[in-house]
Amino acid sequence: MKRKDQTVVEIPVEGMDCASCARTVQKAVEAVPGVASVEVRLATSRAVIELRQPDSSVLPAVRRAVRQAGYTVPDAAEPEASGSFSRRLFLILGLVFGVVLFVAVAGEWLGLFASIQRLLPLPVGLAFVAIIAWPVFETVIRAALQGRIISHTLMAVGALAALVIGEWTTAAVVVFFMRVGDYVEKATTERVRRSVRSLSELAPRTARLWREGKETVVPVDTLKPGDIVLVRPGERIPVDGEVVDGMATVDQSTLTGESIPAEVQPGSTVYAASTARLGHLHIRADGIGDDTAFGRVIRLVEEAEAHRGDVQRLADRFSAYYLPVVAIVAVLTYTFRQDVMATVAVLVVACSCAFALATPVAMLASIGASARRGLLVKGGKYLEAAARADVVLVDKTGTLTLGRPRITGVFPLDGTGPDELLTWAASAERYSEHPLAEAVLRLAREKHLTPAIPEAFEARPGVGVRAVVGGRTVVVGNARALAAEALPPEYLKSGGSVLGVEVDGTLAGVLIAEDELRPDVADAVQTLKSLGILHIELLTGDLEGPAAAVAHTLGIGYQAGLLPEDKIRIVREYQARGHTVVMIGDGVNDAPALVAADVGIAMGVVGSDVAMEAANVGLLREDWSLVPDLVRIARRTMGVVKTNIGFTAAYNLVGLSLAAFGILPPILAAAAQSIPDLGIMANSGRLIRQR
Repeated sequence: MKRKDQTVVEIPVEGMDCASCARTVQKAVEAVPGVASVEVRLATSRAVIELRQPDSSVLPAVRRAVRQAGYTVPDAAEPEASGSFSRRLFLILGLVFGVVLFVAVAGEWLGLFASIQRLLPLPVGLAFVAIIAWPVFETVIRAALQGRIISHTLMAVGALAALVIGEWTTAAVVVFFMRVGDYVEKATTERVRRSVRSLSELAPRTARLWREGKETVVPVDTLKPGDIVLVRPGERIPVDGEVVDGMATVDQSTLTGESIPAEVQPGSTVYAASTARLGHLHIRADGIGDDTAFGRVIRLVEEAEAHRGDVQRLADRFSAYYLPVVAIVAVLTYTFRQDVMATVAVLVVACSCAFALATPVAMLASIGASARRGLLVKGGKYLEAAARADVVLVDKTGTLTLGRPRITGVFPLDGTGPDELLTWAASAERYSEHPLAEAVLRLAREKHLTPAIPEAFEARPGVGVRAVVGGRTVVVGNARALAAEALPPEYLKSGGSVLGVEVDGTLAGVLIAEDELRPDVADAVQTLKSLGILHIELLTGDLEGPAAAVAHTLGIGYQAGLLPEDKIRIVREYQARGHTVVMIGDGVNDAPALVAADVGIAMGVVGSDVAMEAANVGLLREDWSLVPDLVRIARRTMGVVKTNIGFTAAYNLVGLSLAAFGILPPILAAAAQSIPDLGIMANSGRLIRQR
């Protein structure tokens, strides 16, 4: 699939079951001339490739490189090859024979095992082993030709060693359990992949195009911005856009996790993957496919695999060194014990894929489940950081508060009338997007005042605005914004935000704005404290009075009168003292601080590209209860990861020891090597449905 940028392509890759498989594919594709970079996503079985330039000859070379590495690139346009049918036939025969052998092994102590070896001649046994083992041996041979040792290499060597000494039944059972292990690993990763892919399946593939009074069902990807689509009751909305006709109740839970439906009417904005209830809608398409809020959420969830935490990188490095260690143990076992069967057992009991699966499966399961709850986590590294977070820093306007302040006081000075003062302020704020500017303009409209159009305008983040209105310089903002006079102290003590209005260097008056605290903030802050967060602090550009009022209500610390660079400095000061910092903001004004923090959380990122890009975690709905939810989910995920790694390490250590001392025979070793995968699947699978 090609993206809008013709130098970026995506191809499906089949056969990847663990992180080492993904690394193998990545290295193979990176070696292809013309490839600038490649990102292999295990969760969705795809490779995202950036080409140096649009070149039709590169993609076939990429496909060949993937196949030569031992994996397949399916093409939906091609009919299924006959070789695939043959492989399935061989697999069925191999599984049937393996089950028979397993029954025989179970009766070994009854003397049945030796009987089967005597009844079936060696050539027949070799033929059965060849049938069930060829796919494994083919992959091992390809890897060996490229100078690589994979997880199946040692087991394949062990099976061959068993054949050499005439123990063909042992070799057959070893290969059988290799195949069982493959399918266990595939089931483990496939369950996680389904949890991620099921999100994308919520978006409709077709839409009812409304043109000249007629509706036509068309594929969604054929729509263009400006097209009108019809959505009937019970149907999913296919695009992001504005309602131009009709009224309905819209369930947005698939996107935001919010269970309460929203009432929409002409002028309302709706999002793809939402469901229309109790009404029909005509919607003008603005965003289509990947350009919708839902499409961006899916893309970010899929890309989350690229952001790997320290624990995952450690597990990957351990997995890379594990196979050579096992080979050394096998050599030492044969050298000192001269026991071929013990050496074979050492080779087949090792389970390196379990180490590679221990972290990514848990992380991806948790990220997919979190997205369904309304938490968009961009990678495992941010879950890892959230799990150890001990400092939470919070913006005020639009984060702790609803972001819809209202002007509650207009106090003119120096002979200026109230309406004149408000008109000056509204004229200066005309082009500002700050919530306080919206409050000033809203009050001016309510009083039927007509703000002038400024001849010049300058927004000063964290300070205010400066504009030229009717040839006069008007400044609206906090104490930092004003050049000539300080704000009167009696206003600074109020619980609201204080805006000074300065005209040509003279303070013309003061506006008082008040914003309502979000109703769920207090409970969320108390929950964060109960989770062991050591310090919660409000960082705001507002004045001392309103900052102190909010902080006192919530029982948290505060710093007022801050510029954006001050917030970055405070984040870095905490980090320098060894703290892990979470910064919560609106994703726009606080973008620099969100980026500087260990975990940046943006409130209500639906429909905001800036918020999605700036934050490491996006709250798809403005619900403060999701913040402690994130900490709990992160800690539970890291608990599962540590359990996976600890269990796998202990299991393999015990297995290698028993095999090296001849206590664990090759047949039981082959069966035992699949157990860690089952344990990881069961343990990590709990995160998919976590509450």
